[in-house]
Amino acid sequence: MAYTQEVLPTPLDATSNPPPLFDGTTRLYTYYSCPFAQRVWITRNYKGLQDQIKLVPLNLYNRPAWYKEKVYPENKVPALEHNGKIIGESLDLIKYVDSNFEGPSLFPKDPEKAKFGEELISHVGTFTGALYTAFKANDTVKQADAQFDYLENALKKFDDGPFFLGQFSLADIAYIPFVERFQSFLSEVWKYDIAAGRPKLAAWLEEINKIDAYKVTKTDPKELVGFYKKRFLEQQ
Repeated sequence: MAYTQEVLPTPLDATSNPPPLFDGTTRLYTYYSCPFAQRVWITRNYKGLQDQIKLVPLNLYNRPAWYKEKVYPENKVPALEHNGKIIGESLDLIKYVDSNFEGPSLFPKDPEKAKFGEELISHVGTFTGALYTAFKANDTVKQADAQFDYLENALKKFDDGPFFLGQFSLADIAYIPFVERFQSFLSEVWKYDIAAGRPKLAAWLEEINKIDAYKVTKTDPKELVGFYKKRFLEQQ
């Protein structure tokens, strides 16, 4: 899918005024370093919706009061303003954007692939939770091994492409923002290469990093590692 380059808007903070809310414009409220919001950003980009869905980045460390008061009482990102309503939760949103907007479909019609795709998406919270637990454990590498073995085995299910369901899909989008972060953190702190001995995962990472719609959403690995060190290591 050809990706159209765009100039990313400056994040809005507590001093900023709200956009003209509910004026018919479709807006994705995001935070550039948030992995949950990144899922929806990738989906938007891959479907070529840069003109149809306007990015509204927020500064979550100095967030505007109007966001909670007038847009999304949950006060989280991502949130999508569409057709006069606000929709949240990243896994719901990637499905919503795929189903309700034009562009290449990101979910297969094949029943076997669709079933496995739903299983993968349902499992992603278990996967991320297990890695978060591993980061605080004494046997981090052993616990991490099991999770990345799960991905390696999942990638063996279909052989008609390098992605979970063969072709790039919502299943890949559900996982990559977190795998991106875990890869950098495990490498930096534990010298652990998530792709070592896992040829399918290595190929998946290589191919996904060729997708412009994803590449433009990536956060500087140094920033990611610094955030994770504060979150998981300085609290111990």
